[in-house]
Formats: sequence, C-alpha cells, structure tokens
Amino acid sequence: MASPTRTVLPDDVRDRIARLEIQAVSLVEGLISGMHKSPFHGFSVEFAQHREYTWGDELKHVDWKVFGRTDRFYVKQYEEETNLQAMCLVDQSESMLYQGARAHATKYEYAATLAAAIAFVLIRQQDSVGLTLFDEDVQARIAPTAHPRQLRTMAHALSKVEVHGESKRAGVLPRLAEELRRRGLVFLISDLFVPIEDFVTALRHLRHRRHEVVVLHVLDPDELDFPFQDNTRFEGLEGLPHLLSDPRSLRDAYLEEVRAFLEQVEGACTDARADYVRIDTGVPPAVSASQYLRMRLKRRKGR
Repeated sequence: MASPTRTVLPDDVRDRIARLEIQAVSLVEGLISGMHKSPFHGFSVEFAQHREYTWGDELKHVDWKVFGRTDRFYVKQYEEETNLQAMCLVDQSESMLYQGARAHATKYEYAATLAAAIAFVLIRQQDSVGLTLFDEDVQARIAPTAHPRQLRTMAHALSKVEVHGESKRAGVLPRLAEELRRRGLVFLISDLFVPIEDFVTALRHLRHRRHEVVVLHVLDPDELDFPFQDNTRFEGLEGLPHLLSDPRSLRDAYLEEVRAFLEQVEGACTDARADYVRIDTGVPPAVSASQYLRMRLKRRKGR
C-alpha cells in the first residue's frame, strides 16, 4: 500500500505550494514567539499599553516611573508575536463520495488533499494545525501541533476513512463550531449539503469567538452544470431515494436551485466576514491549492 502522505498529498501539490506560506489575515492567539500577532496582551516583545495593577500581578511588571508620577500602580502590557493555530474541518459524509467523469477525484479525496496541503504549508512555517473529520458526528479529531510528524498523522487519518453512508445531520456544524474555543484559523472543507440555517449558525459561532474562517466549498463539475442528456438513474445519497428521469426536463429547475444555493452560501460567508472559495474538482488539486494560497499571500502582502 502506498504511503498515506504520498496518497493524500501528491508530489505535484507539494511542489507547487512548497514556497508559499499562510499568514493569518486577522489577529490570532498563539503560545510561542512566531510570525503572527496575538489578540491578547502578555508580558513579552512589544509594549502595548498600561493597565491598573490588580492583586496577583507580578511586581516585576509594575511601571515604577508611572508610580513615581501618579502614586498609583500600573502594569505594562505587551503585544506578543505568536504562532498560528489552525484547524481543518473535513466532511466525510456520503455525498462527498461523488465523482463525475470530469473530476480528478471524489469530493472527499479532493478535500483530503486540500487539508494535507494546508497542513504541509503550516507545519513548514512552524504553525500548529489539527484535524476534525465529521459526518453525522465527529468521527476523528487530531489536536493541533506544529510537530513535523503531524502531517503524516493527519494524512494517515484522512487516507483511512471509510464512509458508511451517514449524512450530515442537522446541528453538526453548529456543534463543531461551539467546540472550537481557542481563537485561530478554521478551514471548513465540505460540499455544504446541510441546512443553510446550520451553516449560518456555525459561521456566527466561529466569528463570535473571533476565529478567522475559510470555507473551501468542494463541488463536482456535474453538480455545477448538470451535463446529463439521456434518461439517467440518479442514485440517492444520504438517505435519499434513487430517481430515474429525463435530465433535460430537470436541468433548468436544477440549475436555478444550484444558483440560489451558491448565492446563499457565499452571502452567508460575506455576512460573517469569512473567506469563501469555490473548489471545482474538475481542476487539478495542485492548481486549486496553489491558487488559493497565492491569493491569500498576495492579499496579506497588500495589507
């Protein structure tokens, strides 16, 4: 059997992203000195402000010059440079198994490659990254770390997934969002075939906790343009029945539903100030990964 890392993170993807880096667009929390600003104030690096002394503060942080002028105790606060913590939420539900004739992989395989690419870049720049796999519930969770072995650990978990037909039940995304308490960067990689209300609620939870959110919306070309011509038997996924029909009679209504769905998803991301990236599995994963990372890096440098 091939190495999970090579299976999930192909050489062409690794080559195209090797020189790229992800930097948080917003302020993020971290544990050690690095390249990202912390939203919290600690006692190191760059002076930020004073605050009044409270019981328990270390006396070494008291600004004695201010005390001499005001006869009141104030503590120096500093703004840390900290490492980024990221979490990849990857959808492994049955709908992610679809692969049309023009796709490079199933939606799940494509999502797994994107998650591995993100992990590769983050770990390379010594940032922490973790993984959550979900369908109707959380199926696997790997805590964030910047250890070099983390990519192999994540790749192994991504490559051994067996989908058993479970759907994304109502409430799973909001619950995932509630569980992410430490502020950081969240990548949601999914076809988003969930109630739109759940998606909106999840985004609100994440933004309320001031996470930076990136939604990678993975869709097959067939789902976007409905190319079918002859009588076709559509196999139901996630509990839906099979359907034998003339696709030409369905195309206009289907495409209108898809258009409305995409507008709702993108609008929810805009309202929540989350990045929205539509991923077409008909495009090679190396191209999708490198285009997104280059766009992100360019935007960061332009700030």
